[in-house]
Amino acid sequence: MLSVELHTHSSLSYDGRDPIEMLLEQAAAVGLDALAVTDHDEYEASARAAELAPDYGLVGIPGMEVTSAAGHVLALGIEEPVPAGRPFEATLDLIRDAGGIAVVPHPFQESRSGVAANVTREALASADAVEVYNSRLLTGRANRQAERFARDHDLPMTAGSDAHIAEMVGQAVTRVDAEERDLQHILDAIRAGRTSVEGQRTPWRISFRQAAGGAKRRVKNRLREFF
Repeated sequence: MLSVELHTHSSLSYDGRDPIEMLLEQAAAVGLDALAVTDHDEYEASARAAELAPDYGLVGIPGMEVTSAAGHVLALGIEEPVPAGRPFEATLDLIRDAGGIAVVPHPFQESRSGVAANVTREALASADAVEVYNSRLLTGRANRQAERFARDHDLPMTAGSDAHIAEMVGQAVTRVDAEERDLQHILDAIRAGRTSVEGQRTPWRISFRQAAGGAKRRVKNRLREFF
């Protein structure tokens, strides 16, 4: 069983803080086997992190968090960036065309661009997997909804720290029963549902710091665009 972190953000995300090297260092320090950097609608840092991962004793999973017209979708294992703004089901197809698997993060958290409010249950069930434990939770209700949906529809389940700062990498992990310790076997095992999840809540002070930092960076970016 491999310990895999599937949901992190680097400084290339508008709301991320730290460079990929810090994310990789943290992943290695907490004993993970694999790491996916999933920046918002950005692929460059993740591809570079996947290249560097073996230097840290890790399997690198290239990916991104794609903003579909319905909300966020994790594209894991892709070989090229996936465009934002497309319809939900078209986004799933584009992710698969790019060699990856489509995992829906925090689907029932509408305030965080969860897709459940904007797609049919049938469409949601067409994803390759559902993130059923996201560390950045308030009451845990949305996580429980996601897990119940995944179980009702026999969908593979994943977890993710949704880390926007390096020290939160590994807060929630997906345990993957892969036949080999490499990218393709990890993706195959997730797709086949050979997973379990474990994790803990991101501390409130960290969640607040992440949210405040993201808001500050968004303002700076908009000011730069304006001027």
